[in-house]
Amino acid sequence: MKNKPIYVETSISSDMEKVWEASQNPELHEQWDLRFSSITYLPKKENEPQLFEYKTNIGFGFSIAGWGKSVGTFHAKDNSRTSSLHFGTAQKISPIKEGKGYWKYEPEQDGVKFFTQYDYDVRFGTLGKMIDRVLFRPIMGWATALSFDVFKRWLEKGDTPSSQYVRFFSHWLITILFFFVWVYHGLVPKLLLMHPEEVSMTQGMLPLTVNEAQNIVSTAGVIEIVFGILWVLYSNKRRLLKIQVVVFPLLTLSTLIGDATVFGDPFNPLTFNLTLFVLSVIGLLVSKDIPTAKSCKRSR
Repeated sequence: MKNKPIYVETSISSDMEKVWEASQNPELHEQWDLRFSSITYLPKKENEPQLFEYKTNIGFGFSIAGWGKSVGTFHAKDNSRTSSLHFGTAQKISPIKEGKGYWKYEPEQDGVKFFTQYDYDVRFGTLGKMIDRVLFRPIMGWATALSFDVFKRWLEKGDTPSSQYVRFFSHWLITILFFFVWVYHGLVPKLLLMHPEEVSMTQGMLPLTVNEAQNIVSTAGVIEIVFGILWVLYSNKRRLLKIQVVVFPLLTLSTLIGDATVFGDPFNPLTFNLTLFVLSVIGLLVSKDIPTAKSCKRSR
């Protein structure tokens, strides 16, 4: 079964010339498009397509370099514009072998409807097609949509792509960190190991038997795991951050009441909770107006 082409659409409150220039000028384009690290136009011959070379850094010192050519067309009938694309790479590390697509610019009452559709052939036969369907194509669609939203915010609000991407990736690194911290501390020391210090601190706060304290520790572990999972499933991350700004000082205070001697240990609850408290505050600061792929239309 043939995979569906990738389609992304957004409306930008800006004039046609600005949208065209910011997407066709390679120095501007590479600033907002997550799919490309650099784009270099080659000398253009008269009546020939614009040839270009691109490079995409994929981490750990690796990059994918490829070629492309584009043709811009102006449609006088409705004042729209089209940029047709043909691209590919000879590098075996790239799942994409060769592809074609277009960018379309249509005037609207309050701006420009900017949309793209593209498709490509993949390497590695049937296995490559399966990986593309399950993993690579959804990532490419998401990266295109996120880039379009960054582009839109740049032209509409003047919010530079670099600052948007700093906020976006900082936000998600903090999200993944808190997911791991809560799930780990609920699962390992409380449920799997039933660490003696957890039990003794609980007994230090309340007059409980060992079994009663262990039950409370287990319940707390389940609550922490659920809260950690919320970091992945719950969309309003700012609300979770606000909860943590209150919770971490309370956890520090409860530890002090339960067993103040642990504050002399290396990497003790004071330094640990203080670090997470500061990260929560930083998360609140960077999580305002984060770009999102969800803002773009993904089908016709």
